[in-house]
Amino acid sequence: MNGSRLIAVILIAAGILGLMYGSFSYTKETHTTTIGPVELSVKDKEKVNIPVWAGVAGILFGGVLLLSGGRRSSLPA
Repeated sequence: MNGSRLIAVILIAAGILGLMYGSFSYTKETHTTTIGPVELSVKDKEKVNIPVWAGVAGILFGGVLLLSGGRRSSLPA
């Protein structure tokens, strides 16, 4: 499998996952403080929404790349 086909499959898979889930969340640590033997930390949970157009665009672009990636030019060099 060459590089363009691999990228195409990754784009299609990411587009499908984006349409299925619509968002993902992650936790980031914003502040850490140590006061003597006590350590305090603040963790924020962030949510990222994935637009529908981004999922559809990933699927379409991956499909075009997958279909055109196997074609070679027949013109002599």
